[in-house]
Amino acid sequence: MVRQHYGRIINIGSVAGLRGQAGQCNYAASKAALVGFTKACARELASRNITVNLIAPGLIDTDLSSAMPPAMREEVLKRIPLGRTGVPEEVASLAAFLASKQAAYITGTVIPVDGGLGM
Repeated sequence: MVRQHYGRIINIGSVAGLRGQAGQCNYAASKAALVGFTKACARELASRNITVNLIAPGLIDTDLSSAMPPAMREEVLKRIPLGRTGVPEEVASLAAFLASKQAAYITGTVIPVDGGLGM
């Protein structure tokens, strides 16, 4: 990417990196580190026409989220203004946009896909 002076880097983190997650300090810390990494890389690579962004999913319908204890899942759902889990396609659509030429002026951003959980 550096040699060709063009590229798109899309990191996948979690809303836990933006708001913390009780009982998962290590997970939240690693996702928060991705925020700093994304912003530092975006600054470093911008002059080479490489954008770097981070998608921060919330509760997405995956094998991982389906393994959550039902009571915990219900508690999280109560805090999501849209009242539902997300689906992988909603995250993938954002990634496809960020990889496109239409997103050429977006870099160093963290975009939650969380149904409003982080508000």
